[in-house]
Amino acid sequence: MNKQELIEALAVKLGTGKADAERALQAFVDVITDALRTGNEVNISGFGAFSVSDRAARMGVNPQNPAQKIQIAAVKVPKFRAGKGLKDAVR
Repeated sequence: MNKQELIEALAVKLGTGKADAERALQAFVDVITDALRTGNEVNISGFGAFSVSDRAARMGVNPQNPAQKIQIAAVKVPKFRAGKGLKDAVR
């Protein structure tokens, strides 16, 4: 399912137009993004948790020249951990 299909499904579920569903989806994404940017975790009971994880700096290999080692910088990456309700629904 891509973004447009998700918006259409939300519009049907909410009983609204596609424009309202798109605004709702964008607001949801913005709230989660802002929370993660400030270092907070977002927990949605039964669905899952969005968080930020630190990935340590490490040595890597240049894919174009495997003999050459490169330094990969430390970064922060978003993470999603599925909740029990979502796991049970998928099984």
